[in-house]
Amino acid sequence: MAIDWAGLMMSKLQSFLGPYLIFIKLLLSGLVILSLSRLGLVVWQWDRVVAATSFPTVFWQGLRADLIMIGMLIAPLALGMPLLANRLGWKIWQNLVLIWGVLVIVLISFMEASTPAFISQYDLRPNRLFVEYLRYPKEVFATLWQGFRWPLLIGLTLTIISGGVAVKLLQRWLNTHQKPWPLWKVWLTWPLLILILALMIRSSIGHRPANPSSFALTPDAMVNSLMLNSAWSVYFAIYNMQHEANAAEVYGTMTDEAILAELHENYPWIDEDTQRKFPTLNVRQATIQRDKPLNLVIILQESLGATFVKSLGGEYAVTPQLERLKQKGWWFEQLYATGTRSVRGIEAVISGYLPTPARSVVKLSLSQQNFFTIADLLKQRGYFTEFIYGGESHFDNMASFFIGNGFESVIDQHDYDDPVFTGSWGVSDEDLLNKTHQQLQQKNAQGQPYFSLVFTSSNHSPYEFPDGRIELDNPVKQSNTNAVKYADYALGQFFDKAMQSDYWEDTLFLVIADHDLNVFGDALVPIERFQIPGLILGADIQPRKITTVASQIDMPPTLLSLMGISAETPMIGRDLSLNSEQKSTGRALMQFADYFALMHGEKVTVLRPQNTALEGHYSPKSRQLEIVGPASAEDERKALAHVLLPSWLYREQRYDMPLGRTDLMP
Repeated sequence: MAIDWAGLMMSKLQSFLGPYLIFIKLLLSGLVILSLSRLGLVVWQWDRVVAATSFPTVFWQGLRADLIMIGMLIAPLALGMPLLANRLGWKIWQNLVLIWGVLVIVLISFMEASTPAFISQYDLRPNRLFVEYLRYPKEVFATLWQGFRWPLLIGLTLTIISGGVAVKLLQRWLNTHQKPWPLWKVWLTWPLLILILALMIRSSIGHRPANPSSFALTPDAMVNSLMLNSAWSVYFAIYNMQHEANAAEVYGTMTDEAILAELHENYPWIDEDTQRKFPTLNVRQATIQRDKPLNLVIILQESLGATFVKSLGGEYAVTPQLERLKQKGWWFEQLYATGTRSVRGIEAVISGYLPTPARSVVKLSLSQQNFFTIADLLKQRGYFTEFIYGGESHFDNMASFFIGNGFESVIDQHDYDDPVFTGSWGVSDEDLLNKTHQQLQQKNAQGQPYFSLVFTSSNHSPYEFPDGRIELDNPVKQSNTNAVKYADYALGQFFDKAMQSDYWEDTLFLVIADHDLNVFGDALVPIERFQIPGLILGADIQPRKITTVASQIDMPPTLLSLMGISAETPMIGRDLSLNSEQKSTGRALMQFADYFALMHGEKVTVLRPQNTALEGHYSPKSRQLEIVGPASAEDERKALAHVLLPSWLYREQRYDMPLGRTDLMP
């Protein structure tokens, strides 16, 4: 008679481990799923992985990260074990294990199945953006369906399959050799389980438990993210979102006095008085004195990074209209975005606000009112202030932030009659800029000073635009280069009309990108992907090339100065209309995932969460950042002051201006 050795061994194992065996099986199942997923991602990104580190490093560090996440997922089940894993509650315990176990397997499978598409778009594992965009299912689903249809369908299929397999396996495991232990035996051994789980979750015997920054072992942020798993990456992002007021303190701390003292050295127009209600308030005198200040129009171009502008070293030549228009105004040759999302560009361009690791202030609760914008300033000066958009203005909380902080009117998709073209993200740039032209003509005819923030959207996945407007750069119509070329076409059409209009001589225009399309690269901070075009033209602006390093936060002070408006504001950005600023090496600030970079000329200081700061050098010619070693204490302190300042001002609600400074009005 044959002996069922496998069954015998399983019976012995079950007798020894009892109800704990199911935890081991769940743990091993999770590790298999996460390890196979990581293996596939590493093979996909093999060249970047081997250039940054070794496969064993990614694998073993990944195993550590996976144990953390699986330990966290098992912990709630383990906490209820002493009360239910006994003869009285055995049926309830088995049902709970079945439901919870399936949820665990489905969750990690879904997150891993979502990862390749997210990396393709953002060059990182899923992070806070994965959560934030769940609030906008219509726009996000349209983008996924048009641009990532097959990854979406494959991911959903794999998730459903994993759920079905999990149900079958768990039912089999729970119905085979499962017998309850005596209550005393469960209580006696349970503390050991809790200790093991605590060690797994902490993954450290040091003062602090491990966190994603513990896995930042290479100079390539994407490779570092492969060492994590997507469920943990998103969990940690959610955790940080609950502590956003102090988010910048992951880099270190400074006193309020030390922050202002440090910044005073770089921005002498800021004093060191932390006791004032608005500590960064400073008076700037306009470099151009005008009897009647100019009107202002900011055209914020969606995802139009330097990548698409050949004269800025871009890979593509799909902006002929912008290249033509740059001959008519101030052209910025080293202008950098502060972040990688539209709202980050918005806060910088209309508020002069520095970036932080937290969400943009456009979305945060304490900045929905009494937060400085140039719209609020200009409204006090008698300007009509308006936001013009082609999509849904509720997206990214834009309408709420704008109306609460100085904008009198919001035009969005619902305000267009018979648009030429409507896509997933709203009406086309053509419709948007035609509406802008109409609004400017109307306000000019009324003799009404105006400020308009115009935000485009055609260059956004799934890249939809009307036929017959451009000669396609890519045979596949719905591609990013074609969308950029169409956005550029619409921009050229608008300015051809604007230059012939009555409002041209009285209006200052800024054309600037919010960020590049895909910010990725094999560096901790891919600085080349932060470079964006910027052009100031209109009125009496003469052609000029601005070669100094500049940031989006420098735009509002410069615009006010060129408009002829002297003002007291909390903005610390540079007025680039001053001759002294033209000769400066300049500086730029960039927030990329968990990293913050401060660039002075070609020298870069990179702050990392709960880790030492690094020094790097960026070459505009080669468009490469080289990390050379730890940053000096002085450079780290300077960078830290820049990232802590906005967090402090937001937390204390001290980024605003006093009302009624009539002595500065023209």
